[in-house]
This record gives sequence, C-alpha cells and structure tokens, in this order.
Amino acid sequence: MLKRKKESLEKGSELFRKSQDLSQGTLAQIMDGYSKLLIDDPVTPFKEENLQTIADNVDYGVLAALDGTWVSYNANYNKNVTRPSLGSGIHTTIMPSPGTNPGTIPGKFSFDSEEYIEKLTFSLVPGGVRNRGGASELFCGAVKYEQTIKSVNKAEGQPSLQYTSIHEENGMYLWLSDVYNHAATKESIEKDRGIHAFSDEDFKNYGYTGKYRDEPLVQVSADEKNKKYILLSQLEPGQEYYEIIPAQEIKPGDGITGPYFIPDYSISRSGVIPHGSTITLLGDIAPSGNNYLINGSPQFPYGDAAWQTDHLAISQTMGGAGASAKNPINLDEPAPAWVHEKLTDENDPGSNKIYTQRILADDLYPYSVRPDLRLRDTLSGQKVANYVLVQMSSKMKTGAQGGILNVPFVNRFVPTVEVDFRLWIETVIEDGKEILQLQYEQIVFFEFDFGNDGGTTSWPHIQVNTLRKLEDIPADQRAIIEEQFFDKTPKMNVPDSSVNPPPGCPYHKG
Repeated sequence: MLKRKKESLEKGSELFRKSQDLSQGTLAQIMDGYSKLLIDDPVTPFKEENLQTIADNVDYGVLAALDGTWVSYNANYNKNVTRPSLGSGIHTTIMPSPGTNPGTIPGKFSFDSEEYIEKLTFSLVPGGVRNRGGASELFCGAVKYEQTIKSVNKAEGQPSLQYTSIHEENGMYLWLSDVYNHAATKESIEKDRGIHAFSDEDFKNYGYTGKYRDEPLVQVSADEKNKKYILLSQLEPGQEYYEIIPAQEIKPGDGITGPYFIPDYSISRSGVIPHGSTITLLGDIAPSGNNYLINGSPQFPYGDAAWQTDHLAISQTMGGAGASAKNPINLDEPAPAWVHEKLTDENDPGSNKIYTQRILADDLYPYSVRPDLRLRDTLSGQKVANYVLVQMSSKMKTGAQGGILNVPFVNRFVPTVEVDFRLWIETVIEDGKEILQLQYEQIVFFEFDFGNDGGTTSWPHIQVNTLRKLEDIPADQRAIIEEQFFDKTPKMNVPDSSVNPPPGCPYHKG
C-alpha cells in the first residue's frame, strides 16, 4: 500500500495539508510524496470527533487524475501499417466455434478482431468510504466508472462507417487512503457490548469475586483438587501457571497493540460486465526504481523482441503459431509466407499453424496478434513527459487475491478465469500544452479442455485503447464521438473512402 507523506498540523479538530506546488504538472502534483507503508511507520489513532475531517480529506491517489469523461483518440504513427485506422481501440475475441462444447477435443474456435471507439467516465465519490474492522479502520477514496464501447467497421457497399455497441461496464475503483488504529474505550465497551456487573459463573467455577472480568484468569496452584485462580495482571514474573480461562470482555486500550493492517495493494477495481461476469482486481502503481512517477514515455518492444506470449492473442497453450522466444515471428515485418498459403499435412505437420493462421492473416495484423503494439505506435509520434503505470490482476502470484464470479451459462461454456489490466496515465506535451492521456491493455483469459491430449487451452481476449478528454481530440474525431455517445448530429459527412482518405475523415488518420 502506498501512503502520502502528510505535511499536516492538528489544530483543534482541523487537519491542514501542505498546499500543492502549482508550478508542477498535474501528475507530478498528484504523485508528490508517496512511499510504501511499512510496519514501523506511525499509525494514527482514530477519534470519533475527527470523523468528518478525515472523510473530507480522504486521498484518491493517482485515481484523482481520472476524474471526468475520456474518449477515444485516434493516432497511428507506424508508417509500415498502411491500412487506415477506423478507431483507436483494438479488441481480439476468441470464442468456441458453433457446434462445439467446453470439452470438445480437438477444440475449434472462432476469431474476431475489430477496431472500436469508447467513452469512459470516472466520478470521484465525495467524502470517502469508511471500512470498520474493529481495531483497524481503513478509509478509501472511491471512484465510480462507466464504460461504453462501439465497434467500427466498414461494410461493403455502405458509404458510411458502421458503429455497433459491443460492450458496457460499470463499477468502482478504490484507493486505500488511510489506515487508523481504533482501540477500545470505556464508552465504546458500554455502548457496543454492555456490561454484566457480576458473573455468577466466574464466582462458582473460579472463585472470582470482581466485577466485569476483562482479562484472563490463570490457575496458579498445582493441586488439581484445590485449584486457585488469579488475574493475569496479578501473575508474578516467572510464576508457574497451569490453566488459562480466557476473558470474554475487553478493556479500554485493547486493540492498540494490533494486529495492524498493511495491505500489499493500493488499488482495487470491481466491475460488472453484461455477459454475466463480476470482477475484482487488485493492484498497485508499478515503480521504476523508487520512482512512481516515471519520466519519459512507456517503452514497448520492436521486432523479434515483441514476440512475448504474455501479450499475444495466441497463448502458449494454443501452440504459439509454431514460433517461440528463440524462433519468434517479427511483428514489425509482413506476416510469414505460410500465413497466406493453403496448409496441408506436408507444410503443417501436427496442424499447429492452421490453428492460429487466421489470427496472423487478419486485416488488423500485427495488432490482431499483439494488440498493445497499437499503443506503442500511437506513442511513437508523441512527446511524453512522464507517466504512471497501474498494474492489476484478479489472480496475484502471492498475497491478497481478487476474483471473478460468473453466471452459470458463462461458467459452463466460456469459463472466465483471470483478468490482467495495465493502465498508463501519461502527460503528453503538444504545442507547449500539457495533455493527460490514458492508455490501457486488458487481457481476459478463458479456459477450455480443448487440447488434443486433453490439456487445458487458455484463450486470451484482449482490449487496448488510447483515450483523452473530449476537448483534447481533433475536431473531426470529436464530431464522431459526440454523434455516437452524446446524441449530437455531426456537422460533416464521412466520405466513402478507405484508401488514402482526406485529412478531414474521422478515424481514418494513418
């Protein structure tokens, strides 16, 4: 968990924070003063009289940069990709082929890759969220989100681009803001538990005559026929004891010694997807050394180095298209010749290549194979001053875990087992102006018992996109976004051109 160093003074019930340095950029202001929360860091005691002040000063962390509405921004500076970009987003979707079932061997699948446009809205929830855990209290900065995605296609014989709604999602992000210790007080004990002034059972069984026993009794006599009990606080150093009678009550100050809650994540995301899946992802900001705000632009690989199975639409369990890290396919060159050949037992023994041939032969190649190269190619023509990288997953290697809950149909036929998510929040400098930009890669894994040997096949469903605020995208793109997501009639027509389109054609910028 990340914590912000607070330059604060307590004066009465008011907490004051150091004002932000307005000479810094937006991300630099937001990320100023963060470090990892450690066990030896001071823990603030919670006081009920400070509740409103705490809520009013809840921290949203880097999520504060997301507030507002973001829309697709279409720019591709890769000169090797001659096909005009219809939309800024790319998705690859693999689903079971008609006539199959989750246990069909060998497995058959359908593959689809489309470009899309998107509207993504974040709203800060005022006042923060209080999570009460007894001796530990956690306050979170909550951020609601709503996502709408429409595919963009050019149908043969149709003069206009076709926009089809393909995805809706809503949910909430939480930034773990502050952890407090809430020890018991006389008032909380009387209010929440109540007090029995005298216990007949304690007197009968242990000879205890006091009132409200809030600590253990210990047997100090070795004679089992003549047991003698005293309070734990009366036990002398080194004195032997033979039996412990736990206390059912607590006393003022209990809980101050912990245990203290130190989570191994800073951000959670809970989302509801109309297909019938509910997801919870956990994660954190990925540092570079000790820096959570990283100078320069995000780095993506080129050439042979781009063949990294963790980011491909072709998983290792799908055969890898006959390629490997030692024998990769260079995604910055045209697809291998066999991709456009008729495959037979002679040139494709074992039917490995034909299994993934359509993915490499797709019109959106190389993005149909590795979608996040679309993010790389957008960045290649930009000046990025700095960025923050958020990494999240439903299935962590160690520690706290997220999860996925599927409705019965999805769980039976398209079992969704893992979601991995990367979000870059970037400061782009254009014409001397600072522009915030979002880029993301989301990979959803489905699993099927489709292998020829009965093994499990993991199928990645990938989404990537680049987003900006509406006022920060070109006017021609803004017209399409307003028409599709804000019910505004565009002031221009979309020309019927898919080759060398004119500069004014929305979503056709090469």
